[in-house]
Amino acid sequence: MTDEFTPFGAPLDADHAGQALWQSCLEQLAQDLPEQQFNTWIKPLTAQVAEDFSKLTIMVANRFKLDWVRAQYSAPIQAILERLCGQPVQLELAISPREAQVRTAAPSLGAREQGAPGSAPAPASAPEAPKSRLNSMLNFDSLVEGSANRMARAAAMHVATTPGHLYNPLFIYGGVGLGKTHLMHAAGNRLLADRPMAKVLYIHAEQFVSDVVKSYQRKTFDEFKDKYHSLDLLLIDDVQFFANKERTQEEFFNAFEALLAKKSHIVMTSDTYPKGLTDIHERLVSRFDSGLTVAIEPPELEMRVAILINKARAEGADMPEEVAFFIAKNVRSNVRELEGALRKCLAYSRFNQKDISILLAREALRDLLSIQNRQISVENIQKTVADYYKIKVADMYSKKRPASIARPRQIAMYLAKELTQKSLPEIGELFGGRDHTTVLHAVRKIGQERQQATELNQQLHVLEQTLKG
Repeated sequence: MTDEFTPFGAPLDADHAGQALWQSCLEQLAQDLPEQQFNTWIKPLTAQVAEDFSKLTIMVANRFKLDWVRAQYSAPIQAILERLCGQPVQLELAISPREAQVRTAAPSLGAREQGAPGSAPAPASAPEAPKSRLNSMLNFDSLVEGSANRMARAAAMHVATTPGHLYNPLFIYGGVGLGKTHLMHAAGNRLLADRPMAKVLYIHAEQFVSDVVKSYQRKTFDEFKDKYHSLDLLLIDDVQFFANKERTQEEFFNAFEALLAKKSHIVMTSDTYPKGLTDIHERLVSRFDSGLTVAIEPPELEMRVAILINKARAEGADMPEEVAFFIAKNVRSNVRELEGALRKCLAYSRFNQKDISILLAREALRDLLSIQNRQISVENIQKTVADYYKIKVADMYSKKRPASIARPRQIAMYLAKELTQKSLPEIGELFGGRDHTTVLHAVRKIGQERQQATELNQQLHVLEQTLKG
């Protein structure tokens, strides 16, 4: 270890180097953790770093957060710090003196507001802030619209402007990091902007489970009902977490019925469509499916480019369009990974004091690019699709045209275009020397059908997750 921590070789004084070390640690944690966990527990933390980097003290807001961060995150944080420094680092946690002095003031949007397991109730004497648990930064203006989320966005906007009418409940499903949570927060924020006195609550399904358990333990059923049955808009994330939880499902069914009876609106998200949920009562699944069910897809290229440029602008950085296209072509799965790639590029640019360019992006993302190049090839796609649909790999190249073969072949062509850097002619050549127009037809056909056919979309989602490992 040198006298100064110099990430990516940038010379820094001791204080700046210490903060650069912590910033690098945060950026790695943002990659490793789900977005909600990172924003709730890690992002608010500050750190003090010893001049010789032998010790780092993390400052947290209160005792509850200190215990939670120590139990859940201290080990990965220490491992990242020691990897960055190349030497042992003593990690300590302490309550921020400023926070300790104002501990009786209004609670921040921390453990209690973001639905952490075991979060403690706010002190009775504390000033009561609106308990919507909404993130004001997540609104319709900050959401990039594209064909991947257009229908879901329109439905969420309709709910926000005319709650209790059409699309009740609204069930939004899709893979991780595609913007489902953003849409729910946007709907809640828009409703409160129009009707400040409306009772709106955003909550993760795990917190609902926790509230059910507490109400049974403490026999506070009336408080539970007052909280959930009196809402104008309930936004509940990841309802697949209700699986195998009998009492939770019963209580949610009761809340669901009570809210619909008073013409309140319910918006839910899940990683799969209602009938794809497992270990959840049929009567609850039928309620989920009784309103509007809409998917959010992985963003298309143009949408990914727009997201990168907008996010970079929000960070005060200028992202050249050609660099945005380079990143977007190589990061395809979801918005969260796209943001992670952007953070890496911005950090690399900042620490090296270099302008953002394709060369810089290629260097900053070299690990990601090497993994993708190693994992996904057209040949791998052909084999995976053939195995999934129980046909021979040789059928991918053959001239046979029965539907049982032609359909999987078109799906494989679509995935080849979505998941690799191959051009249409190159893909056609790998599928038995077919013309690029044949590939284009398959890509457009499957892409359009995916928007409308739930079963096909689910099959594609499974194939994509399999290929990405």
